[in-house]
Amino acid sequence: MNTKNELTEVAKKIAPFIHKTPVLSSSAINKMLGLSVHFKCENFQKMGAFKMRGAANAVLSLSKSEKSKGVVTHSSGNFAQAVALASKMNRIKATIVMPSSAPSIKKEAVIGYGARVIECAPTLQAREETAERVILETGATMLHPSNQIEVIMGNATAGMELFDQIGEPDAIFTPVGGGGLLAGTALAKQGFAGGVRVFGGEPSGADDAHQSLKAGFIIPVENPKTIADGLRTSLGDVNFPIIKELVEDIFL
Repeated sequence: MNTKNELTEVAKKIAPFIHKTPVLSSSAINKMLGLSVHFKCENFQKMGAFKMRGAANAVLSLSKSEKSKGVVTHSSGNFAQAVALASKMNRIKATIVMPSSAPSIKKEAVIGYGARVIECAPTLQAREETAERVILETGATMLHPSNQIEVIMGNATAGMELFDQIGEPDAIFTPVGGGGLLAGTALAKQGFAGGVRVFGGEPSGADDAHQSLKAGFIIPVENPKTIADGLRTSLGDVNFPIIKELVEDIFL
């Protein structure tokens, strides 16, 4: 894999479908820490999260036949909205499996982007089984929120932009839930900023990534306890090898 060349092509491909988000800083935080801290503001991204990058690349990577049959994913929020919007922008049918516990405002946003929402019980098993049923019925292609290389490489473009905007920082800290953003950031470092140290951060009540990196193998989250609902998911077999190789540590 030629990381630099492949990510450059991904960035070109998804550019018409995403925002180049700003990098902001705070003099108060800089003074408090005695460091120069920069924030990559993906909250200004289309649909409000970095997930748009991975969803756009995954949708654009589909074959003509796959596009004709549509896509399906399961998500409680941000990736659901990202897939719905990316599909709408490319005139592809999207079905989103969402747990009954998902916030109504997020369900409404997904429907507003033109996707079909199917509710299920609020368990991973129910989400996966419902998505599998949609695949069997429609032939739709499954898009995984964090454990798919096309999604990971789309996410990597946030790191690429950051390096282009501020140069090569000493270190970059990335939140980690399912691992898609952390793995993507690590690939961006590998391709464009080899000297950067990459770290993850996650809640102590949902520390599966921290435990997994220390152990050298995936330790699934059992009963995550955190208000950060987007960080309650576990690493996957696609993103973990990247994290294991390129991420220095994960802080709680």
